[in-house]
Amino acid sequence: MSPADLETHRVTCHLDRLLSDRGLTLTELAERVGVTVVNLSVLKNDRARAVRFSTLTAICDALGCQPGDLFSVTPGP
Repeated sequence: MSPADLETHRVTCHLDRLLSDRGLTLTELAERVGVTVVNLSVLKNDRARAVRFSTLTAICDALGCQPGDLFSVTPGP
C-alpha cells in the first residue's frame, strides 16, 4: 500500500447525526464512553484512521446503535 492509500479512505462516520437524533453532545458521549472529547471529535470529523473495538462497543452501547449505524463506506471509483 502506498502512503497516499493510507491517507485516504471511504469510511464516513455518522456520529453527528446519531448524537443529534438522541439529543446528546459530544461531551456527554465522551463522559458516558470514557473517551476524550478530542478522540471522539477526530472520529466525528472523519479524521480517524482506526477505532478500537472496545471504543466502538462503548459508543454503540451509549447510543443504542450498531456499528453499521455509525459508519458507512462509500462506493469506490
